[in-house]
Parts: sequence; structure tokens; C-alpha cells
Amino acid sequence: MDQIRPFDAGALYRALDGRRTELGLSWRAVADQIWNLSTDLNDRRRDHPISPSTLTNMAKKPRTSCQHALFMLRWLDRTPESFLQGSDCEGDSDDRRFALPVAGSAHRLRWALKLLYAAMNEKRKEESLTWPELATVLGCSPNQLTGLRTAKYATGMDVAMRIVQWIGRPAADFVYPATW
Repeated sequence: MDQIRPFDAGALYRALDGRRTELGLSWRAVADQIWNLSTDLNDRRRDHPISPSTLTNMAKKPRTSCQHALFMLRWLDRTPESFLQGSDCEGDSDDRRFALPVAGSAHRLRWALKLLYAAMNEKRKEESLTWPELATVLGCSPNQLTGLRTAKYATGMDVAMRIVQWIGRPAADFVYPATW
């Protein structure tokens, strides 16, 4: 197995800020653009939009949820793998194995956390690892792993990306365009 590389939320923030600056946008305008990628779904659901603070807080605390990261990655048209520490951003962005599913205005990209849990648990059993042993390998707590079985919303993007690397599959295998 290759080395498991952390997800670099700081690099994701810098990419967002770079594109924001290039386009001459405020953080509010970026949040609006990100949210408006799913206008038809948003009109049906009437849920709350992504907040600019969700984006700007990554400058102080470089972390994000796996679900929020998908909003940002979609706006940047980048893959999760392109933000792994030490990645060749261009190479990982261009490799179609890592391409996220296409999502129109009636969809929002979401992690299939139960599917991620099932694939992780299957490999854990194949390798005869306990949850604490796997947590040590992945650099997280056992609860962060077992909680995916019943998670409704999200886990940290770093945990999700450590899991997919350990499984040996692209993150895109566990992402789908949701309509609710």
C-alpha cells in the first residue's frame, strides 16, 4: 500500500481564494456561486445555503467536512485527490479515474457514507484488523470510523480521504449526484 496522504484543506482554501481573487469576487459572492450550482434543487428544498464563513474559516482552521468539500471542489472543478498533500495537482486533476460525477442544477454532490463504511469494513475484515488497529493506521479514532455506519451528514474530509486511499479506490467511487 502506498503512503496515506492527508487531505490539505489549507491548499483547498488557497485554491478557492486564488480563484476568488482571479474573478474579483467577495467571499459572499463565492458562497452564492457555489450554492447556485444547484439552483433547481435549492428551490425545491429551501434549505440554508453555504455560508461564507464555512469557506473563510478554513484559513484559520484548515479542515472541512467531506460534504462541504464537495461544494468547493465542484466550483473549482477539481478532484479530492488533487488536494492530497504532495499530490501533482495537475496530474491528479486530469486523471479521469478521480473525476467527480457530473451534477446539474437539480443535484448536489454528496458522499455515500454508508457505502464508504461498507467498503472500509469489508477490507478491515479481510485484513483481520480491529477498529482500534484500523484507526491507528488511518490516524483517527475508532468512533470516527464506526460512526460512518449511521452517519447522516458528514465526517471530516481528511478522514474520508484517508479511508479511500486505504481502500485503494478513488473518492469519486463514493460520491453521487443527490436529488434528495
